[in-house]
Amino acid sequence: MSPPTSNLSQPSRLLSIDALRGLVMVFMLVDHVRETFFLHLQVSDPVDAHSVEPGLFFTRLLSSFCAPVFVALTGLSAWLYGQSHSKGEVSAFLVKRGLFLLALELSVVAYAWVTQANSFPPSTIWLQVMWAIGVSMLCLALLIHAPRGLLLPLGLGIVGLHNLLDPVHLVEGQAGFVPFALLHQRSVIHVTDWLTIKTTYPVLPWIGVILLGYAIGPWFARGSDGAIRRHRLTLLGGALLTGFVLLRGINLYGDKPWFWAETPLRTVMSFLALTKYPPSLLFLMPTLGAGCLLLAWFEKLDQHRLMVGLAQMGGAPLFFYIVHLYALKLLYNLALALYGPVKGRFFGVDYLSTVWLWVLVLLVALYGPTRWFAGFKQRRRDLGFLKYF
Repeated sequence: MSPPTSNLSQPSRLLSIDALRGLVMVFMLVDHVRETFFLHLQVSDPVDAHSVEPGLFFTRLLSSFCAPVFVALTGLSAWLYGQSHSKGEVSAFLVKRGLFLLALELSVVAYAWVTQANSFPPSTIWLQVMWAIGVSMLCLALLIHAPRGLLLPLGLGIVGLHNLLDPVHLVEGQAGFVPFALLHQRSVIHVTDWLTIKTTYPVLPWIGVILLGYAIGPWFARGSDGAIRRHRLTLLGGALLTGFVLLRGINLYGDKPWFWAETPLRTVMSFLALTKYPPSLLFLMPTLGAGCLLLAWFEKLDQHRLMVGLAQMGGAPLFFYIVHLYALKLLYNLALALYGPVKGRFFGVDYLSTVWLWVLVLLVALYGPTRWFAGFKQRRRDLGFLKYF
């Protein structure tokens, strides 16, 4: 959804949304730099608390925050868009934007994730976050025409109950394998001898998340009381985090069980090792809860320099997403050409601190262009196609 403006004159409720989206972009960059230069040290899903080095574990953990918050904000932005457009116009825009994201995922983004510089077209396509957002937008385009009272229970039902499907596991060739893999089971689909599709982001839970984001839209209506909104966000965020601790502690539902490990730190790691593909109920509760608390805090900060800077990053998230992927692809292939595959088949670095250093370098390098493009979108509203970015 076209993000709210990031200029200093906009209401704090909208600036806070862009700021939270900008923070998501920063955390996403951390994870993608890690994945690029620590390609030789891939982590499992959920992260293995027995064996993964703690620094790598908690660096990876930052990425947990990204997709749930971004998808929820997409639903919220759809509601805000509806304040100045008819339901039919909102639905039409969601369809066009959703299809646009799907097209990007299967082309521009798919090639960006191919390690080798000359592998075009890619033989493997990962259906990732752009796929999940695009399909979720298409579903929301249809569901907003349903009775409003149905959307919140439907979103809660999907998020809360989809883990009941976890025992179901279909294999290629079984009836219903492909739709189930797209909806709930992370799988590999062999389309042809030369094309494989990996359903990295099964979409069912994400449909629930976008519905929940849309459902809290009235809290952000024009003229709404900011203090009441912040109070509601704080209560909701606190309730989600408390509910997560209680439900996770019971160890009966919502994700794979945690365990008492050989050290307290690894026990905590086990408690936090949550399933992202597809996102479990227990994965979504703390991430969305933290998102609510941050949204309330950012709105209270109002025009603070930190929030304004993040909002400028969050004002052009699709631009940042694509540019940072190709920047990483360029850097990786340049390093591979200069130094060769120093980590088995891959180029990689030895220290996690190097990953964080590259995060800082790329943040500085990409901030200016992203800020410029966000401002360009606002200055050139006559160019209608820009709203899709």
